[in-house]
Amino acid sequence: MANVKSEHICSYSSEGNIETCAKSMNFQKGGGTRHQGKVNGVGEQGQTCRQSFCDSLGGDVGAFLVDEDELHTYDDLTKVNPVTPTTVLKCLQARYGARVFYTRAGCTLVALNPFQPVPHLYSLDVMHEYHCAAQPQDYKPHIFIVAEEAYRNVRGQAEPINQSLVVSGESGAGKTWTSRCLMKYYATVAASSHRSRLLPRVTPPATSPISSHKSQNTVERIERRVLDSNPVMEAFGNACTLRNSNSSRFGKYIQLQLNSSQQLVGASVQTYLLEKTRVAFQAPNERNFHIFYQMLRGATEEQRQQWGMQHHQKFTWLPNAEKTLEEDRFQETVDAMASLGLDTDQQAEIFQVMAGILHLGEVSFRPAAAESERCELNEESEGSLQKAAALLRVPASDLEARLSVRTLRAGRQGVLLKPCSQDECGVRRDCLAKVIYAHLFEWLVAFINSSMCANDSSWCNFIGLLDVYGFECFLVNSLEQLCINYANEKLQQHFVTHYLRAQQDEYVAEGLHWSFIRYQDNQGCLDLIEGSPASIFSLLNEECRLNRPSDAEQFCVRLQKELSDSGHMSWDKFSKQPHFIVTHYASPVTYRVHGMMEKNKDPVPPELLGLLQQSEDPLLRSLFAGSGDVGHGPRGPNKVPTVVSKFKSSLDSLMKILLSTTPHYTRCIKPNPDCRPLAFREEEVMTQLEACGIVETIHISAAGFPIRIPYGSFIQRYGLITTTQLPAQISPEDDRVSHAVQDIVNTVLKTSAADTTTNNNNNNNNNNNSTSSSMVHCGKTKVFLTHPMLALLEAQRDNVRSHKAFCVQCCWRRYRQQQRIIKTQCATRIQAAVRAWLVRREVRRWHRAASVIQTRWRFWRSCLDALAEAELDNAEDLQEEEEVLPPLARVLREGGSVQLPSVAEPVALCAWPLGLAVASAPHLTLTFTATGFQRLACVMATLKIPFRPGEYKVETNQFNQGVASIRAQPQVSVKLHMRRSPLLYADMYPGHNHGVTGFNQILLEKT
Repeated sequence: MANVKSEHICSYSSEGNIETCAKSMNFQKGGGTRHQGKVNGVGEQGQTCRQSFCDSLGGDVGAFLVDEDELHTYDDLTKVNPVTPTTVLKCLQARYGARVFYTRAGCTLVALNPFQPVPHLYSLDVMHEYHCAAQPQDYKPHIFIVAEEAYRNVRGQAEPINQSLVVSGESGAGKTWTSRCLMKYYATVAASSHRSRLLPRVTPPATSPISSHKSQNTVERIERRVLDSNPVMEAFGNACTLRNSNSSRFGKYIQLQLNSSQQLVGASVQTYLLEKTRVAFQAPNERNFHIFYQMLRGATEEQRQQWGMQHHQKFTWLPNAEKTLEEDRFQETVDAMASLGLDTDQQAEIFQVMAGILHLGEVSFRPAAAESERCELNEESEGSLQKAAALLRVPASDLEARLSVRTLRAGRQGVLLKPCSQDECGVRRDCLAKVIYAHLFEWLVAFINSSMCANDSSWCNFIGLLDVYGFECFLVNSLEQLCINYANEKLQQHFVTHYLRAQQDEYVAEGLHWSFIRYQDNQGCLDLIEGSPASIFSLLNEECRLNRPSDAEQFCVRLQKELSDSGHMSWDKFSKQPHFIVTHYASPVTYRVHGMMEKNKDPVPPELLGLLQQSEDPLLRSLFAGSGDVGHGPRGPNKVPTVVSKFKSSLDSLMKILLSTTPHYTRCIKPNPDCRPLAFREEEVMTQLEACGIVETIHISAAGFPIRIPYGSFIQRYGLITTTQLPAQISPEDDRVSHAVQDIVNTVLKTSAADTTTNNNNNNNNNNNSTSSSMVHCGKTKVFLTHPMLALLEAQRDNVRSHKAFCVQCCWRRYRQQQRIIKTQCATRIQAAVRAWLVRREVRRWHRAASVIQTRWRFWRSCLDALAEAELDNAEDLQEEEEVLPPLARVLREGGSVQLPSVAEPVALCAWPLGLAVASAPHLTLTFTATGFQRLACVMATLKIPFRPGEYKVETNQFNQGVASIRAQPQVSVKLHMRRSPLLYADMYPGHNHGVTGFNQILLEKT
């Protein structure tokens, strides 16, 4: 950078005028008339000094061009030393020969058209490589670098700002292909970024898969429709010209709408000045719009029958139909239309209208026999008229009458019918075809916008892609070429204003020591075309608003009278045709005046509009539903907007959008006029380099500071590098702000110098001031940076943020560890307290259970003692009463078995000591009734009486194994039959096999 500056920065005299300037060597070929006179204060006094400088510079140029094998390695033309048109041209030629088609030129990317497919240069892997690169500027120059820079700048350093990518160049230089690659890149990048962000953003597990899937489908649908809009718009808006086989015949500005996460959520298209005259008129060796040839080649047999198109049929409006182009892909256009949402019926209606336009071009009239009679159809045109009327779904008789008879209005009520001449019939036919095609094209653009445009609330920023027709100069140039070249002049002025002029003015205003670099300013040409009070457009509109026939000779004379003082306008004295010559920034262009006024008026007969409004075709009727008798009210036709006025208004709105965005320039260069692959013509390229100001751009980029950041934004982003503290409401003009900025810059420069080796410390200290001045400059309100300095700032900022993030992480980890220890201690104490409480509760429960057991045990012992005493007492009573037996006892002793029912009177039995009561009855069969649950349970538990109705046989174990006592404790395992026993704690009964014998065993106390 420093070497380039020392060679090219101009020196000043004491009065501030430029004495010597290397930039005066900008153009060595064909530039003699371009910089004559005084430019930016340079007068004749510098001619001698300039000539000597040229002589000295020639040696440097020769030395630079000696090693031609290394010229292709210069990927940035700012590294070329010295910078002259010759060195720049040789570098581009060497790189083009090495099949390297992209080269940086400061803030501009230069793209050379290879005129052949290079698929590996635009693959998905290459897109991914540039998109994922940490520093894309370190990679080889590519159109994807410009796209990625704009994509990252949407969320800029200070605040988000919209971006615009301006692709300019001559017709055939590759603008359409470049725009197509940019759209594909953004659609692919936005979709991939969305897929990579889906997982981190998912939080609700129940609904996230559905929402993520829906969002991904939306992004993919927008991506597909953005890409599919290109084939449709190119088919209906591009055509083959002498300079380009796929020339855009309209301008378009595409806004790719992004949300806050930089996801592509929609897109919109704005179009400018469709060249609808091409529908009815094609220059020699040129073709009509691509869609007509696609229909002619790709239609099926059924479609041909519906459209009335035979195989190998020739149409007047389809010249050079035998020429095969890559763009003649009908099925691709149909698939793209279907992807955009056009169903089969809508496509059929569109192609039916297009076929009607083709058949309309075959309609011709014979001259009328008399002036008062209307022209009749030619015999060969009757069939074409019938087909056109059937396809447009209008009556054939009405169509013929509207083409051959015009309506004149006499006042507010009177209407006169006047037959048209043969030429007028042809003009009205062409007018009908052009207005149908123009309205259909506008309807398609509106449909595309409705299919992929997002709501205003869903997007916040956009990236604009501007693809307009390139500069054109044909053998015959008319109003279309004037408007096209005017648009290119506006874009060139935007580049000059934004970069070449505005940057240098800003350097001086901010206090930089800057010497102005001369450049070609095209403001004079713009004033000639659109200026006030007199200009080409103003005179043309005024001529069209006059209610008189157009006169080309008279208009040409008026142009000479009003605009002869302009240095950008001239005339060819030897030409007999009315014309004028405009010296554009690219080259002079001769415009023919004949027919220019009629094209500017663009009249549409109201009777033709009425015919189309009455059509039975729903699409055609909807296209003209809002069309009326525009301009034919009580004030006459002087209120009708002309073509140039509408175009100028739309172009002004476009320039306002561009001025509100950050532009990125791509200059497409056409290496040869014949579109031959890898053919490089020096004269052709040199003319384009001179026209678009590439050399001046390189000079300013090499000597200037491409990055400018206000103090407030600079401190906001890089203030963390130092420890300087500023008040929140401090003014940017405060000296403390400039001191803080200077501290940040010095800290970064010292850090970068400290990173070098010890052997180079002395050299770095000596050159510290020069390095600082060449990389950064602090102005009055802004900081001016070069890309290396910006890289140093970003690296230092990343280091500081990493260090602070590490400190935050350490503190956070320490805090978390402390909290973890405290939580562990608290949990341990809580667990100990809970365990102690649980143990105490369990011990208390045990104590209560033991107390209950002891209480119940003591109660049970006392009950057993009481029962034993009662049994003994009853036994003694039985022995005493043994002598006096009742009648039943005597019967039992004698018989041993008795039926109780045979006893005359009831006998009361004591069921409590039943085992003792029946001791003297070996066999007893009885029937008894017991009351109370305890008595019945006692009998069943003691005597093992089974549950069955009828008679019961009671057998005691008196005669087998002794007396069974209620208190007898068995020596073997027992079996429980009842949940509760009538005797408390007597839940056992003796079995058949046990070792208890004898009556006295009752008194045994065993545990």
